[in-house]
Amino acid sequence: MKIHVGNLAYNVTEEDLKGIFSTFGEVDSVNVIKDRASGRSKGFGFVEMLNNSEADKAMKSLNGSKLKDQFIKLSQAKPPVKRSQREQRY
Repeated sequence: MKIHVGNLAYNVTEEDLKGIFSTFGEVDSVNVIKDRASGRSKGFGFVEMLNNSEADKAMKSLNGSKLKDQFIKLSQAKPPVKRSQREQRY
């Protein structure tokens, strides 16, 4: 299951997220989304866990918890939506 992690402090690293989620089960991947130009975190990321029941437990336990002075918000990630040619930014 892929989990959207929102309201991240800008200094949260992928290692930080992996550390807290791995207490609930095996973490397959972690990605903190960063601005292309500055390299600074955009304040959200994704954690993918292989076992759905472990991911559910992590979401229930960690949603609204404090990580580096920010209360994080968790939800199941939605699949990406393809943009049509007209909607793409240049």
